[in-house]
Amino acid sequence: MSRAEKPATTPAPATATIRARFESKFPRGLIIRLIAYLFVGHLFAFFVYLLFVLGGQNQ
Repeated sequence: MSRAEKPATTPAPATATIRARFESKFPRGLIIRLIAYLFVGHLFAFFVYLLFVLGGQNQ
């Protein structure tokens, strides 16, 4: 097969992984803050829930 007969397909670059595409859409700092806020938010919700549970037992 000569070069003219080969199909003109370009292979996807090796760096075009899912992680690279994900990081190109969202900055790394945003992801870290999102995870931190979710963790702190759930921790705070657990603390409030614990206050209600322990307060309900004292009645």
